[in-house]
Amino acid sequence: MRRRNMLKLIALVLVVAAAVVLSIPTLTNREKGIPLGLDLRGGVHLVLQAEPGKDGKAISKDDMDKAKAIIAKRVNDLGVSEPILQADYDKKRIIVDLAGIQDPDKAVEVLKTTAQLTFRDPAGNIVLQGAELKDARAGQSPSGFVVNLTFSPDGAKKFADLTKKYLGQRIGVYLDERPLTNPTVNSVIADGQAEITGYSTLQLAADDAVLMRSGSLPVSMSIAEKRQVGASLGVDSLHKSIYAGIYGIVFIFLFMLVFYRLPGTVADFSLIVYSLLVLWVLWLLHAVLTLQGIAGFILSIGMAVDFNIIIYERLKEELRLGKSLRAAMEAGFSRAFITVIDAHVTTLIAAITLYVLGTQSIQGFALTLGIGILASLFTAITFTRLVLRLVVGVNPQINTTWFGVRREA
Repeated sequence: MRRRNMLKLIALVLVVAAAVVLSIPTLTNREKGIPLGLDLRGGVHLVLQAEPGKDGKAISKDDMDKAKAIIAKRVNDLGVSEPILQADYDKKRIIVDLAGIQDPDKAVEVLKTTAQLTFRDPAGNIVLQGAELKDARAGQSPSGFVVNLTFSPDGAKKFADLTKKYLGQRIGVYLDERPLTNPTVNSVIADGQAEITGYSTLQLAADDAVLMRSGSLPVSMSIAEKRQVGASLGVDSLHKSIYAGIYGIVFIFLFMLVFYRLPGTVADFSLIVYSLLVLWVLWLLHAVLTLQGIAGFILSIGMAVDFNIIIYERLKEELRLGKSLRAAMEAGFSRAFITVIDAHVTTLIAAITLYVLGTQSIQGFALTLGIGILASLFTAITFTRLVLRLVVGVNPQINTTWFGVRREA
């Protein structure tokens, strides 16, 4: 039995070690790992101010919601990972955080452009709006770089009537007030497919395609604030956060080893498993890791250690009463369970409240804290208990001084 427990313990250590080694490349991968927030990766912080139209019509909540949805679609088309968007309905503003953006000026232009696509007759009058546009994609044809347009069924019918009416004449295509092309209609286009030519590069065509397929903003947007966070500042913040976390974890490891000896070693081993669980859950949820999130993670580590301390203090009390190691361990876990559950449930309620009512930066803290609490409950109740049982099973007569208790002779 002792040998079997020893083999199980060794196998468990090897499995955890392999999990750590295999997890590092995935979790730390710049593109596919846990995405970093603006404060860690660098990028741009924008505040877009909605401007009333020339007709003086008030900006409604529905206008703000539509604008936010369209901006979110444009951000996604830009390829930005995990953007943060917030709408301030009182001040009529949309706040956008774009982490890792390579060209901030281009992003700003794409996001604030109203993007009203219009088709105009030879006299310059608007004869068709782009509201019926179904899709727009950049491409290349024998004539050069183009944007291929696809209209909805109703839009295709309107466009067919338009090309029939102006056959042999020019129809101007405009994005806001910027002319894109002014082609001559050589035939009736009845299939709802059109082509905008005249682009010098594929990127220019792709930029306009993003604006067209995302739809036009219901209100004009101006830049109320633009703050760029340099990549070097983000990297510096990340490094400082990592160092702070490492120092804190090392101190916790040493504290547990000195004060709780063998159980402290088991607790340190459990903390490794706990950290892997939290990081993998964040990765699976595609949660953005920010400075606030790292703070929540480090705080949850402290709570996980607190869980083990409560259990081990109970275990030591049972040993002082003269119980065997196995009986003291089971009694320690059982009697500490209610106390630990009460403390963690109240903190979990606070984390949920912060997540529901807080801003997105606070939500990052609340999310990592909440995940950490659940992970600490799981590791302490199952993993720590399992490892301690195996340790006691290897040598049930081990000296209690290894558990921080000296029995009187």
